Amino acid sequence: MNDLLYNFLIEVATSTTFWLAVVGLALAAGIWIVVRPREHAPDHRDATGYDVAAADAQGRRERLAARAAELHRYAEEVAVAAERSTVTAQRHRDEWLAAQEAAEAAWRRYEAADAAASRIGAAALLPEPRTPRTPAEYAERERFLHRAAMAAATRHELSVLQLSDALANRNGWDPRRHPAEQEIVLRRVARDTLLAAHRAAEEREQAAWRDAEVAAAAARSLREEAFAAASRAEQLHRWLPPTAGKRGGPAGSGNARQQASGEIRQRRAARRWRAARAG
Repeated sequence: MNDLLYNFLIEVATSTTFWLAVVGLALAAGIWIVVRPREHAPDHRDATGYDVAAADAQGRRERLAARAAELHRYAEEVAVAAERSTVTAQRHRDEWLAAQEAAEAAWRRYEAADAAASRIGAAALLPEPRTPRTPAEYAERERFLHRAAMAAATRHELSVLQLSDALANRNGWDPRRHPAEQEIVLRRVARDTLLAAHRAAEEREQAAWRDAEVAAAAARSLREEAFAAASRAEQLHRWLPPTAGKRGGPAGSGNARQQASGEIRQRRAARRWRAARAG
């Protein structure tokens, strides 16, 4: 019995020693795996002790910072162009509104002239009043034609060329007609003149509308481009790696100033874009 107990204790001690050795070897291997890369990490310093990896990271950061600053400047320039284009678009819109009002006013004048010509035309069905055909009567008829033509030109119902023809008694303007007949001719000519003026006003209104649409599209495109450039610059700024000079010194101060300048340009570009978009 004593021999059996003795052998059992010997085997337990041996097994314990074995497993402790295995655990110790495993622990040593784990420590070696963790520590080995740090001990044998590749050294990026050259023969003079200059850290090439740090210099590459700093150069990459400077290139990214320069690109971000360039995008900020571009965004500011496009924002300024968008503001000017917005002002131009507003001016074209005002011109279109004025042309639209002018076309509507020309149409109202034509309607009034057409109604007057219709009323006077109905009088043509009546027989012409009999008046003595004397030189004084013909002189009075001529004076009536001239006065009526000048009054119509004052109301912009006759053009300058038509008024000149009426005063010169040419191109269908006959001073020998009865004043009632002259009034009918005058109203019809005024109606045709105002219709042509309305059509010309419509063409100007359509041209102004096209100019306003083109200017508005250009302003919208510039605002979108300014916003896209500011967004790219902001995203690129977030991608910048941290600097090694944050501990202080001239390098850290220069990077801080550059970063602050970039943020100021970014905020300025964003304000310009919002102002242009609001316009």
